[in-house]
Amino acid sequence: MAAQGLLHARPFGSGLHGARHAIKHLGYVQIDSIAVVHRAHHHVLYARVPGYEPAMMNRLLRGGDVFEYWAHAAAFMPMGDFRYSLPYKQAIRSGQVHWYKNPDTKLMREVLARIRVDGPLRSRDLEARKSTGSGWWDWKPAKKAIEQLYMRGDLMVADREGFQKTYDLTERVLPAGVDTSLPSVEALARYLLSQQLRSSAFVSLKGLTYLRRIPGLRTATKAVVAEKLGSRELEQVRLESGEVYLCEAGMLEQRLPRTAARVIILSPFDNSVIQRERLSALFDFRYQLECYVPEAKRRYGYFCLPLLYRDQFVGVMDCKAHRNSAQLELKSLHLQLRGLDESAFASAFAEALRRFVRFQGCRAVALGTTLPRRIGFAIKDMV
Repeated sequence: MAAQGLLHARPFGSGLHGARHAIKHLGYVQIDSIAVVHRAHHHVLYARVPGYEPAMMNRLLRGGDVFEYWAHAAAFMPMGDFRYSLPYKQAIRSGQVHWYKNPDTKLMREVLARIRVDGPLRSRDLEARKSTGSGWWDWKPAKKAIEQLYMRGDLMVADREGFQKTYDLTERVLPAGVDTSLPSVEALARYLLSQQLRSSAFVSLKGLTYLRRIPGLRTATKAVVAEKLGSRELEQVRLESGEVYLCEAGMLEQRLPRTAARVIILSPFDNSVIQRERLSALFDFRYQLECYVPEAKRRYGYFCLPLLYRDQFVGVMDCKAHRNSAQLELKSLHLQLRGLDESAFASAFAEALRRFVRFQGCRAVALGTTLPRRIGFAIKDMV
C-alpha cells in the first residue's frame, strides 16, 4: 500500500505536479467510461494527490506529459515510457487482432490522408454510413478505421473533451526527444518488472503480464525473473495458500510504514485492486465489480467502491453522484471491520465521505443502508 501511494498524505506532492509524479510512479492510470461517480482515471489520482482536479488530466495530455494507449486496458501513461507501447503496436500492425478481425485498409488510408492534410480530427467529425445492429461496438466504419490506426500507432490522441477524443498523426503529437526505438521483448519484460516492483512491491509471475497479449512476453518475463532470483536481486515469498510472490531482496527486513487512521475511497479500477486474484491473496479481500453482474445476482450494488482503512480493505460502498441536484447518493455501505475501532473508523469515514462529496461536485449526501447498522448511525451524526 505504501508503494501504491495510499498510506501517506502527499506521497507524490499535490495538484498538477503531484498528478504528473503519480502517473510516472504508477506507470499507468486506467481509463473507464462509467460515470456513476468521477471516471476511473480521475478517481485514481484523487485518491493519491491532494488538490487534484479533473481538468488537470487534459493539461497533462496536451502538454505532452502523458499519452493515451493500451496497458492491460485503455490508460494514460507517462510520455517517458512511450517506447514500451511500441511492441503491442507492432503486433497489431503485423496482424494481431485487438478489436477488428478484418480492418478496412482502404478506408484507413483515406482517413490517414485526411488527417495529414486537414489536421486533427474528432471521431464524430467523420461522415460515414452507420453500421447496422445495436450495441456500443457497432461503430460506423470510419470510426473503426480511426481506432485501428490508433491501435497500430499511426495516430495518437492529441486532446480529449470528456470522452470525445481528438486524433492526430503520431509524429505531430510526440514531443521532441521522445525515444521511439522499438524495445526487444526482453527489454519490455525488464521494464514491466521494474515498473510493478516500484508501484506494487509484491508481484506474481502471472501478474507481471496481466492481460498483455504480446508474443513472447511471458517466456521473456520468466527468464528475467529467473535471472534476478539467481543473482539475488529478487526473493520469493510463499503464502500459506502456496502462491508465490516476488519482491526486491531485503524488502521484508525493512521497517513497516506507519499508517494513519484515515479512509480512502477507491475506484474499482484503481491500480491497487485491479488484479482481483492478487487482492484476495495478499489482503484477503474478495471483490467483484457488479455492474457486469445481472441485477438479481448482485450482492452489494451496481458500482461498489472498495474502502481502505489504514492498511486494510474493510468493505465497499455503492453510490451514485446526482450532479443535477448536487447530491451524492450512498445507496449502501457494507463493512467488515474485523475487530478494528468502530468509532475511529466512523470518524475517518465521515471525513473521507465529506471530501468525496466535494470531489464529485456535490453539496450533500444521502445515506442508505449500512451494515452493520450501528456504524451507520454514528456516520449520519458526523456527515
